[in-house]
Order: sequence, then structure tokens, then C-alpha cells
Amino acid sequence: MKTIAKAALVAALLVGTSASAYAVERGGTMTYGRYADSLFLDPVLNDANVDIWILSNLYDTLLLPTDDGKGVQAGLATAWKVADDGLSVTLTLRDGIKFSDGSPITAEDVSWSLKRAAKADNGIWNFIVGSVGDVTASDAKTIVLKLKHPDPAILTALTVFNTGIMPEKAFEASAGATDAEKAKAFAEHPISSGPFVLQSWDRGSTMKLTRNPNYWGVGEDGKPLPYLDGITFEVIPDDATRILKLNSGELDGAEFIPYSRVDELKSASNLDMKLFPSTRVEYITLNVRPQLGGKDNPMSNPKVRQALNYATNKDAIIQIVTHGVGTPMTSYMSTATPLHTGNKPLFPYDLERAKGLMKDAGFASGFSTSILVLAGNQDEVGIATALQQMWAQIGVKLDLQQVDNPSRTQQYRDGTFTMREAAWTDDIADPNEITSYFVYSPTIGALHTGWKNDEADKLFDASQKEIDATKRAAQYTRIQEIYNADGPIVPLYETPYPVALNKKVHGFLQIPLGNNIFSKTWLDK
Repeated sequence: MKTIAKAALVAALLVGTSASAYAVERGGTMTYGRYADSLFLDPVLNDANVDIWILSNLYDTLLLPTDDGKGVQAGLATAWKVADDGLSVTLTLRDGIKFSDGSPITAEDVSWSLKRAAKADNGIWNFIVGSVGDVTASDAKTIVLKLKHPDPAILTALTVFNTGIMPEKAFEASAGATDAEKAKAFAEHPISSGPFVLQSWDRGSTMKLTRNPNYWGVGEDGKPLPYLDGITFEVIPDDATRILKLNSGELDGAEFIPYSRVDELKSASNLDMKLFPSTRVEYITLNVRPQLGGKDNPMSNPKVRQALNYATNKDAIIQIVTHGVGTPMTSYMSTATPLHTGNKPLFPYDLERAKGLMKDAGFASGFSTSILVLAGNQDEVGIATALQQMWAQIGVKLDLQQVDNPSRTQQYRDGTFTMREAAWTDDIADPNEITSYFVYSPTIGALHTGWKNDEADKLFDASQKEIDATKRAAQYTRIQEIYNADGPIVPLYETPYPVALNKKVHGFLQIPLGNNIFSKTWLDK
């Protein structure tokens, strides 16, 4: 009897699976609420998630990350092989691939795109493909990457947004004398290799994408992806407003739901509250330059940074802000990042130790400082308010400066900020990206903070060429030891991605690397 019941169950599941292939509905436009607008839609010359998570829908890469964010799968290339000596990679392009304007995606486009991504003065992510010495085509479908040295992360590098494939002739024909000028002009009306195309953009308000009619992907119904006719992104910085519009049905989905609202939205009959696994870490970035605005900067003293860390009750913040969803950081990188080390929370709460460090640093009476907080962001305001109260116990008077995202980003990139709230998500299944951004001073001065450690810089350089897995792991262990003890951040917690969707939305995915995957999203009619 049990055998029969089990067989019947399996049969039912198989029937259900088969039927689901025909249940997909095509058409319609999904409206999605974003916390902030994009800044500049060029795959190479940017460093912001607000750009990256749109770019991954506009430009495909040779390889794509797997849904779990840990591996690679076929993208514009269907086959790939690293040579036995580690000095070349051979990839085979798909048949008949085209850009959104109908022009073919050629080996020349691939070669040009990768060379542009690897060019030394093009953007801050060129190191990801910095090992690439040349890109050639042995025939119309075969691409060969010739490497300057073995690169342990070269395949995962080919999934990253800055290696998106763009049309060489159209880009080079764009107005402007420099690559940056051409990129700005081309980005106004980009030609896509990904599932969607930019239709219109009212900056600070609305961005509309429409389906790429020439996309190579095929859906469950055997027809070309994407299923949607388009996506409308509404920029709604205020969390409460975003949720209000979601509840009313004006939005089909919304990102960065405050953790305090997660349980409420889980019980909403019309919504599907998702907590997608992630590599996301939340932290405070401290500008550690000796002087800011012509005044001595207390954050330049390592003991002050350590004091702020010990005076931060991370467990309390996790409960207050994430309602227990978050977990304390045990390194500057998430536990889901390859080669992460550390099993104990960094800087456990110790108020007396914090007071002692302040005294040793010459700030027994404390000092006044400020933090940039994203206006309307409930989680950020909650964190900053908690820090304001906690740090007051060691004499630090913290002023909350609520600003919009472009203003904060500009101060950050200019290195004129004092401190800011921040979050990071990996874009590659390797620790090199976050380490370049957080630790390696030649990239952006360690989070634009001015922090520098010669040993860490040398270790990172060596790790980029080290193909012995054991030796590379040891390099990253030491890098983490250095940065976790002395780095320019107050590590807070790691959390999943909170996304709320109307129950008519199916197939949306945010992978652990942050990419919003809309290509297989569809709507009930």
C-alpha cells in the first residue's frame, strides 16, 4: 500500500512538473520598486549596485553565474576550457547570437569588450580580468584568451558585469573623443546583449526596460525569453511609501524591505515575502585620513576605530534592525564568500575596553563626528540611531546627516565623507573583488577611506596569480587577519536579501551575488 501511494505521489509530481512547463504566461509589464536610481549604465566605468543590478539585465557575459552564485554556466559561450598550463582559455560562442538591434554578436565584439574591461585605466574592476594579455579569434565562433599569468579566478571573472559583451562598432561610433565620453553617449541609448533593452529613463523617477526581441535564451514553453514585455522600475527611496504601493498593488515587487516589516508582509494575503540567500554584509565605513576639512581626524587612530567597534553592541543592532534575521560578521567578507575564514564575531561588545582604548588614544572625553545616512531608509536610520546611543557611552557625539544616494555617493568617491553606512554584495564567486575594494589600496584607497597596509597589498597581488589552492587560502587568511584587526570599518552583520513580490509574480530570482534575474519572470494575467 505504501509502495502504491509513493508511486502515485511520484506520478503526480511528474505530471505537475510537466504541466508547469505550459503554465507560464507571456506578456505584461512588471513594476518594481527600487530604493535608489541608477547612476551610469556602462558595464566598465561604474562601481555601484544600483547600476550593476540593472546592467546584468542589459548585457550578457560569456559565462553566467549559477543560481546558487557558486559556479558558472553557459552564457553567450556554450563551452570553455582552461589550458593545462593555465595560460589560455578557449571558449565557443553560441550559434546565431545577436544584439538587440539585430546585428550579430561577433568574435570581434567579444575581443573588444574584454580588452576594454581589462584596460588599465578603464574603471576600478579591470583587475578582475587583469590577467588577460590578449583576446583572439581562431574562427568566427572560437575565442581564445591569452593570459599573462595563470589566474585562479578567470572563469568566474567571465561572469562579472564588467565583462558584459557590447557592440564595438556602435560604441566607437558614439559621440566623444575618449572612452568615457563615448560610454556616456552610448549609455543613453544602449544596444543590449542581455534579455532586456533600455526603453526610457526619467532620472530619479522611472526607468523602463523592454524585452530584447533577439535574445538567445529559450523559455519553458520553447519560445524566446524573456517572458515579460518589459519592466518598469519606480524609484521610491522611502521604505514606507514603497511598501504602501506594494500593498495597494501599484508595485508588483519591491527591494530592500526593512527587516522590521518582514513578518508583517509574510502574513499579507496578496504578497510573497522572500529572503533570498546572499553574500550581503552591512558595515560602517570610516574615513581614516589624518585630516578632514583641515581638521585632525580621530578615525585615523587605530585605537579609536577599535574603540568604536567594541562600543558597538552588534547583537543588539541585529535584534533592533533585522529582528534577528542577521548574523554577526566574522570577517569583512561574508561567510558565503569563498576562502572566508573566521568563526567568531569580530569585536564582541566590551564597553570598558572601548573606554580604555579611547583614553589610550587621547580621547577620554570623546569627540563629535557625523555619519551619512540614506534618507527614508528605515534600517539605516535604525542603525545610526542605535550607534548614536551606544557611542555616547564613550563620549562620541554622533550627528546623523540624512542625504540622498547621489549626494552620499559623491562625498564617498571624493573621500570627503567622515563616515557612512554601507552594504556590500559580491559580484563574483571569489574573494578577489571584495578584497580589492575593501583592502587593496591601489583600487579605490580601501573603500575611499585612505587606509593602506603594505603587507595586505602584496598578499593580494600574489593571490591574483596563485593557482595552488592551499597557498592562496593561506594568503587570504592573512589578509583577513590584517584587515579585521585594523581596517577602516565597523562590521555589523550579514543578511539575506529581503524582496517582496505580489503573488501574481513567478520566476523572479535574486542570486547570492545580488543579480536580479528577470529573464524568467512572468505574471499571472
